[in-house]
Amino acid sequence: MGVSSESGAGVTSGQDIPEEYLSGYVRILESVAATGRRPGRDELDARRALGEQAAEAGFALRGLVGAHLAVTRTVLGGRVTPDHVLAAVEQTVDAFAEGHERAQRLAIRQEEAARREFIDDLLLGRSDLGRLSERAARFGLHLAHEHAVAVARGAEAYEDTGPAIRQVEQALTARFGNRTFLLATKEGQLICVAPGDQDDVLAHFAKQTWATAAAPGLVGIGRPHPGAGGVVTSYEEALGALDLADRLGLEGPVLRSADLLVFPVLARDRAAMVDLVLSVLGPLQAGRGGARPLLDTLDVYFDSGCVAAEAARRLSLSVRALTYRLERIHRLTGSDPGDPVDRYTLQTAAIGARLLDWPNQEF
Repeated sequence: MGVSSESGAGVTSGQDIPEEYLSGYVRILESVAATGRRPGRDELDARRALGEQAAEAGFALRGLVGAHLAVTRTVLGGRVTPDHVLAAVEQTVDAFAEGHERAQRLAIRQEEAARREFIDDLLLGRSDLGRLSERAARFGLHLAHEHAVAVARGAEAYEDTGPAIRQVEQALTARFGNRTFLLATKEGQLICVAPGDQDDVLAHFAKQTWATAAAPGLVGIGRPHPGAGGVVTSYEEALGALDLADRLGLEGPVLRSADLLVFPVLARDRAAMVDLVLSVLGPLQAGRGGARPLLDTLDVYFDSGCVAAEAARRLSLSVRALTYRLERIHRLTGSDPGDPVDRYTLQTAAIGARLLDWPNQEF
């Protein structure tokens, strides 16, 4: 038979608490009331142990405290209660609550450790796929479907218990309710895994990371891929997008790997890229000040959509001065930035130069 906490003084929990979790409490109360002694260390340790057991069994602390208060009222009846008895009640219930909280903290640490291990195995693909899929279900992911991964990098590292991840999670939950997504941190970056057909989740994730960051950051988003291996692929694509941002000076705030596919293709054959850069842009080294000023001019010109007025504004030059630089590039390389065919060659070589960090790096 259990003790219902509803018999306590205004305390309810909706649970019947088994008598085993109140074991020894009546004896302590009666002994303290009769002798005036304090609860002993062994008695308090026993209360802590029962508190841990109750937590592990899934009983809420509020209901357990209510059950203790109900028993207290039954044992003491209508008697005037001396202070030392009330102090004993406080001590014993506090010890019980301490054990309950200790078990809860341990459970949270174990859950965090399991979550961290799962995240590492998921993103690195280092676990049996079948077992990984079973573990994923515990966190609400169905790896048979497509998933995409977004990685946010801020000026400061994200922490597991930091306020940023809590704010982002609250914002996503408020917006999308029970939609399935998984947030985690890895190597100081904030990661979001979402179903591949729910791009709005990743877009909102990106928006919220900007809102919570102390300084503007970047978000890389991989393409959707099926299966557990697809999560790894999407994660690597998101990281690749951030790496390209570093190497090419790409501006965010969002970089989608689907929009950057040309860069991995160019980087795949390094020897061919080196040959292209040196053959097409090598002659710029003969220009006044070397290749760097003219190469920067090309980069800005192409980034401006080949609009001379906009490129001149970005470079703080007059349109005439910009035109003069473009003419020098034409004379030195033999390729005209204004000609569609030559423009493609120059722009591809300029992208290669940024990927290779040329002319800072010599070949």
